Amino acid sequence: MDIPDHILIVDDDAEIRSLLSQYLMKNGLRVSAVAEGRAMWRALEAGRVDLVVLDLMLPGDDGLALCRNLRAKSVETPIIMLTAR
Repeated sequence: MDIPDHILIVDDDAEIRSLLSQYLMKNGLRVSAVAEGRAMWRALEAGRVDLVVLDLMLPGDDGLALCRNLRAKSVETPIIMLTAR
């Protein structure tokens, strides 16, 4: 039995997290959704993530800083930047 890919959504907007999560789950993917960087690191430590969808404008550490730190730890995890800019 194949395990569906796991997508991690990091966005402080609850509506965007919900819409993206629903869409991806309807298309057979596993989804975790968090609102900020500390929760992103906890989710990454908890298990394998196949893709991170990362908002650029987050409270605390912004998405660009999180992306740089994630890339320094893992060059294999794909990242899609999500921004209203």
